[in-house]
Amino acid sequence: MKKTILFSIILVTLASCQNKEKYDATGIFEANMVTVSSETNGKLVSFAIEEGDSIINGQQVGLVDTIMLALQQKQLLSQQLATEKSSPDIAAQAAALRSQIAHQQNECDRIARLLADGAATQKQSDDANAQLRTLRGQLEGLLSTLDKNRSSITESASALQYQREQIEEQIRKSIVAAPITGIVLQKYAEQGEYTTPGRPLFKMANLDDIYFRSYFTASQLAHIRIGQAVTVIADFGGDEQYEYPGKIVWIAQESEFTPKSIQTQDSRANLVYAVKIAVKNDGRLKLGQYGEVRL
Repeated sequence: MKKTILFSIILVTLASCQNKEKYDATGIFEANMVTVSSETNGKLVSFAIEEGDSIINGQQVGLVDTIMLALQQKQLLSQQLATEKSSPDIAAQAAALRSQIAHQQNECDRIARLLADGAATQKQSDDANAQLRTLRGQLEGLLSTLDKNRSSITESASALQYQREQIEEQIRKSIVAAPITGIVLQKYAEQGEYTTPGRPLFKMANLDDIYFRSYFTASQLAHIRIGQAVTVIADFGGDEQYEYPGKIVWIAQESEFTPKSIQTQDSRANLVYAVKIAVKNDGRLKLGQYGEVRL
C-alpha cells in the first residue's frame, strides 16, 4: 500500500514538472499605444467618443472652437484683396507721359528740319531737345517709383497670404482626429471643457495586431532569432489556455534585471533580454494579460 502511494506521488511530481516545462518564458501582452493631445487652445465644442469605441485612421472625433480663427481668416482675406487692388497700373499712369514724349520727339524732329533749312535757330533746337530729355527722365523716375510701389504692395499681399495660411493651419489643428485605426482605451477630456496645446485628450491602440513581451536568459538567446515562429500561450485563469502563432520581431540588445512578475526556466538567472513577439488578436487577448511562450 505504501509503495502504491509513493508511486502515485512520484507520478504527480513528474506530471507537475512536465507542466512546468511546457513553456520557455513568460510575459504579458501589450500594444503600441498612442496618446492624442490637443494642438491648440479653445473649448471642445465636440468630442463624441467613448472608451471602447472603434475608430479608424483619420476619423474626426472632436473639434476645438474655431469661430475666432474663421473671423480672423475673413479679415485677412479682405485686407489681402484691398492690398492687391491698390497695386498701381503702371501702363495707365505712364501713358500720359509717354504721349508727351512722343509729341516732343515730333517737335524736335520738326525744329531739326527747320534748322536745316535755316528757318529755326540752334537755341530753339537745344531747348526742344532739353525738354525731351526732361520728359524721358520724368518717365524713368515714374516707372521706378511705380515698380517699387508695386513690389512693396505685392510683398504686403504675400505677407497677408502667409498669415491666412497660418490661420488655416490652426483651424486644421483644431480638428481632433484618430492617428491610427484602433480602440479608445482611455478618455481624458469631455465636450465643453477648455483645452490647451499638449493636453492629452484620449489614448488608443490597435488591438488587432498586438505584441507579447517576454524575457529570455542569455543561455536561451542562441535558440531565438528575429523572424522566428513561436507559440504563445494565453492564460485565462484555471486550466483555460489558448495557443496563438507568433513571430519574434524584436530582441533587446542590452540585458536587464528580471522583472518581479516574470518567471524564467533558470531561476538563478538575474539578467534577461526582452523580446517582442507579434501576435494576431482574435478578440480574446487583453492588454496586460499573462501568457507563456514556447519555442
